[in-house]
Amino acid sequence: MTDNTSFTVRDMPKEERPRERLLRLGPEALSSPELLALIIGRGVSKRSVMTIAQELYAKFRSVRAISEATIEELSEIKGIGAAKAIQIKASFELAKRQELETENGFEGMDIKNPQSVVKAIQASIKDMKKEHFMLIILNTRNKIICIENISVGTLNASLVHPREVFNKAIAHTASSVVIAHNHPSGDPEPSEEDLKITRRLIDAGRILGIEVLDHIIIGKNSTKSAITGESKPEKESYCSFKEKGLI
Repeated sequence: MTDNTSFTVRDMPKEERPRERLLRLGPEALSSPELLALIIGRGVSKRSVMTIAQELYAKFRSVRAISEATIEELSEIKGIGAAKAIQIKASFELAKRQELETENGFEGMDIKNPQSVVKAIQASIKDMKKEHFMLIILNTRNKIICIENISVGTLNASLVHPREVFNKAIAHTASSVVIAHNHPSGDPEPSEEDLKITRRLIDAGRILGIEVLDHIIIGKNSTKSAITGESKPEKESYCSFKEKGLI
């Protein structure tokens, strides 16, 4: 009899293997560990790909938690090296971008108010553990040309330099831009550094003839349970510099 340490997908009846089941029944029929196994691809010595996928799911306990895990955290599972961790992160990033798109894609979406910007980007950055600085590039009719991720990490002048921001804007013949980033803490209130960077970018935009229409900070409100005392998400929140009269 085959023991658990050496059991592989090939030991399963062919019709019960994840790949064959997906071909026959569609991806909806597979469990989360089975879908993860297909992304991971193959196992390692004495550890089948299903064993690795099941351990991955058991450790993080939900697909959402796996999607938010770092490459280092994913690589702690025996059988998931950096390459496989990168495959997993790439798969979830594609899913986030699909969420981000409207029926016809975010390209061409009208930016009429801060809520339009929040709708366009919040799915991709609201749950990030690091700050992501995004540039929403607009045409003369305030329609989105594209969205660029400029930097990752705590915002400072060296990470968000006007040259990096406006190189992208000029390359796409922008008429105007909206800048946005997330606060992993959940509190969307701007810091002093946020204000300094915003003013610097507005000044640079004036020189180049590309208006910075707004700076949006994406956060997340939470409430505390009266029973457990634990913080729970309530609704998405944001701060618009334009609405607050900061620019």
